[in-house]
Amino acid sequence: MLLRTFGWSLAVTAIGLAAAAYFWGAEGFGVVLILSILEISLSFDNAVVNATILKKMNAFWQKIFLTVGVLIAVFGMRLVFPLAIVSLTAALSPMDVIDLAFHENKTIDGMTYAQYLDDAHPAIAAFGGIFLLMIFLDFMFDGDREHHWIRPIEKFTARIGSFDVLSTLLALVSLVVVAQTLAPAHKEGTVMVAGVLGLIAYLGVGGLSDYFEEHGDFDEDDEEAAESAGSGNGGKAAVLASGKAAFFMFLYLEVLDASFSFDGVVGAFAITQDLLWITLGLGIGAMYIRSLTVYLVRQGTLDDYVYLEHGAHYAIGALAGILLVSIKWEVPEVVTGLVGVGFIGIALASSIFRNRRIGHIPGQNGQNAQSEVEAKV
Repeated sequence: MLLRTFGWSLAVTAIGLAAAAYFWGAEGFGVVLILSILEISLSFDNAVVNATILKKMNAFWQKIFLTVGVLIAVFGMRLVFPLAIVSLTAALSPMDVIDLAFHENKTIDGMTYAQYLDDAHPAIAAFGGIFLLMIFLDFMFDGDREHHWIRPIEKFTARIGSFDVLSTLLALVSLVVVAQTLAPAHKEGTVMVAGVLGLIAYLGVGGLSDYFEEHGDFDEDDEEAAESAGSGNGGKAAVLASGKAAFFMFLYLEVLDASFSFDGVVGAFAITQDLLWITLGLGIGAMYIRSLTVYLVRQGTLDDYVYLEHGAHYAIGALAGILLVSIKWEVPEVVTGLVGVGFIGIALASSIFRNRRIGHIPGQNGQNAQSEVEAKV
């Protein structure tokens, strides 16, 4: 199971580190390895949240997530997207930005690529921060959740969550406050526009995904398999999304990955200015995040350890706050990583204690609907 799920990640790691050692020696090998570890530590909560969405998708779209999704994550979000951001915010042509990025000491108007990317950070942080803040708020205001981790807080937020536009309202208020108090001089408008675009991305992609999921865009074979598994376990199994519903879930996952990757991409320049090393290192880390996502789905980990999803969303809320605060103050990457891992670790421990208290043995219910999907992947 482990080899099947993590096989591609291990292979890419071996090839990537070997290439780094061959072309750039011990220094390149060490930097790429450090960047890989940095990406995994910063994005572990991303894998848990990804798993909550991926388990709703059928086998075909899970495979797309592992193939096309990886290419988008590695080359799109960690290479092309930062280049596009610099081109837009600095009003430079794409070719000038590419030339700037691949020549470490080259400057345009006295600034290197890393400096241009750092100058674009307020816009990047505003977009990613508001997108992640919406994920956290909608989770907290969900009144239909079966389990509550921090009960007093989550019971209260579930009650006030009946006001449908509350999360959007709070996100917009937060954006105005951040733009007026944390944005650098003359960048208040940039922060506002970027934050609104993050909100539009969340509402657009997430809304379309929810619409098609609600209106029953599913595979008949997966529906029959889920019903069979549900009846066999004495419970109700989820029907897996396909078609338009799964497509927009996939887009949602990619935007979510982009929001998480911002911090890693910007933080990587504190370690090295070499764009190839950054892409290779963060790409290896992204492979493990995707493999871990699939592993969590296939093992039914989120069903057995029910507070993991809560911990991941609290970590997302913290990361959203960190991104918005980083518009004005630098936040060390180690703090970001420890916050995410800390919430996940505490949630896992809480889930284990809960299982012992109620006598639940992880995996005791046997295969669920996802085992039918695994057979098709």
